[in-house]
Amino acid sequence: MSTKPSILKGTRDFLPDTMVKRNYIFNTIQTVFQKFGFLPIETPCIEKTETLLGKYGEEGDRLIFRVMNQGESLKKADLKALEDGNIGRFSNSISDKALRYDLTVPFARFVVQNQNELSFPFKRYQIQPVWRGDRPARGRYREFYQCDADVVGSDSLIFEVELVQIFDEVLTRLGLPDFSIKINNRKILSGIAEVCGESENLIPITVAIDKLDKIGKGGVIEELKNRGISNEAIQKIDPLFELSGDNENKLNVLKDFLAESDTGLKGIEELEFVFDAINNLGLQKAKLELEVTLARGLNYYTGAIFEVVANNVNMGSICGGGRYDDLTALFGLKGMSGVGISFGADRIYDVMSELDLFPNELLRTTSYLFINFGEKEQMYCMGLANKLRAENISCEIYPESKAMKKQMKYANDRGIPNVVLIGSKEMEEGVVTIKDMTSGNQVTKSVEEFLKH
Repeated sequence: MSTKPSILKGTRDFLPDTMVKRNYIFNTIQTVFQKFGFLPIETPCIEKTETLLGKYGEEGDRLIFRVMNQGESLKKADLKALEDGNIGRFSNSISDKALRYDLTVPFARFVVQNQNELSFPFKRYQIQPVWRGDRPARGRYREFYQCDADVVGSDSLIFEVELVQIFDEVLTRLGLPDFSIKINNRKILSGIAEVCGESENLIPITVAIDKLDKIGKGGVIEELKNRGISNEAIQKIDPLFELSGDNENKLNVLKDFLAESDTGLKGIEELEFVFDAINNLGLQKAKLELEVTLARGLNYYTGAIFEVVANNVNMGSICGGGRYDDLTALFGLKGMSGVGISFGADRIYDVMSELDLFPNELLRTTSYLFINFGEKEQMYCMGLANKLRAENISCEIYPESKAMKKQMKYANDRGIPNVVLIGSKEMEEGVVTIKDMTSGNQVTKSVEEFLKH
């Protein structure tokens, strides 16, 4: 008895209509990346487990998809660890490789391995799938694409400014009507932890406050308590949860709060550079907003951090990124500061679908369909089709001499705007009849006029 075929939860099949729209997003992002001087690379979908583990924080490590060893390697499984309930040690004994969790850590490994072939600062973009063992939900998948742009080999803040501009241009080109770029700086978060006397608990603090939009202020405070943060520290942090006003006002409040923290003040200085530059250059549609509770859970960020949200759409962040000064040092290469951003293509697709932003003409991948009246006519149409394709005009010939109704239905189902009718009479007279599938109007032209048009 055969079973009904299915796919894993959190993964998807993509039909042609969906792929056309997805490629529209990918092509738009790629065009803007190239406009700013970024170069394409690719990395393997599978990395050594040691490359990935320890780079994303405790929660991230749990979501990494491990790939089990095969053959003789399985004999090395640490069954004692399994008996003792030490799942981490047991997993390491049966798996030394994993599907990549993101594109940034593999990129850092790539830079270290290929440093002698690269010119720095090196600007790369990468559009490839990643995998996370997350619980599937709306806008959250186990397999999804990231579209990344990173610069390594420079700590210049000009790149933070350019990345903000890239966010703005890509999403403006895609037609998003209202979106905000949230920005913060990990140095500010470090300063907050320092002022509160909790410097050693920076990671637990950032993990907790990064959930503010999901669990609310009360939930964050409860999590901070559970993570061992003192009540005194929580009371000091509390006013920052509701920091309001424009960016200048927020920065002034933070300057007072962080007056005793050189690290925090350095973060404010870096943000002021970005805000001043953007104020001078301007943005097309985006709103650039300081969000002091923006933390992003990834441990490798050290400077500016970004998230982008589509306003009035319940989707969460659709893009993110930040600066990482020490990531390549994890692979033995120090002094290689980097900064990068990532577009969540799948979430952007969902937002554009909800707001009906895809151009109608995207689905018109074929401009002309030649109706098939028989073998002789078919060969004649193939000759004309060759000439159209030589001019980069897309066309098809219906493969069989079926009923006219069936062939017309195919054109309608495919969204083909024009059908070409050439029977024996048209062949004798050297003309073609073209039917507009939208209006139903038909015109007859000479073959020469048709090809010229």
